[in-house]
Amino acid sequence: MNLYNYNAIDKDVIQRLVTIVGEQYVVTDAEKMEPYSHDEVAEESYAHMPDVVVKPRTAQEIAAIVKLANEKRIPITPRGAGSGLSGGAVPIYGGILLSVERMNQILEIDTGNMMVVVEPGVVTNEINEKIKDCGLFFAGYPMSLETCYIAGNVAENAGGGKAIKYGVTERYIMGLEVVTPTGEIIMLGGKRVKD
Repeated sequence: MNLYNYNAIDKDVIQRLVTIVGEQYVVTDAEKMEPYSHDEVAEESYAHMPDVVVKPRTAQEIAAIVKLANEKRIPITPRGAGSGLSGGAVPIYGGILLSVERMNQILEIDTGNMMVVVEPGVVTNEINEKIKDCGLFFAGYPMSLETCYIAGNVAENAGGGKAIKYGVTERYIMGLEVVTPTGEIIMLGGKRVKD
């Protein structure tokens, strides 16, 4: 039963997604999409296949995908590494699975402000590897830090072994570039604590 009156993905939508991100970053083969149908929960009853997996590289591409999905009334599920245990990355309504795996760069290490600017697909442990020589570490990391992406940590407000002493992820996120549900790109917060 489709409670939200979502529409199916047709060839036109697939072609428009290809135009946005490139053919190699639009996946429709069921075997290749299977790993995106679940997170780390082993129980198959919690898995659900997406209709298409899309791998954008920029916020502008994500915005275009969101606008297309709104126009066509297609659900979108954002996904980091899928290392969670809560189902947050499972596309329960099918539709577009939006993977941030190509957005995997550390953009800036600002030691003066003790800040690092990263893309959402950066593996959390890579942040610590890059900043440890500066005498810094990202305290909000979860137990799966060697496989999880920072985007999933933020979305799930992840915590791990150091959360008791240092707090969970939200405590360390000072700013975000966000694509809204209507496809606008906005900046929230920044390097100043007042932001």
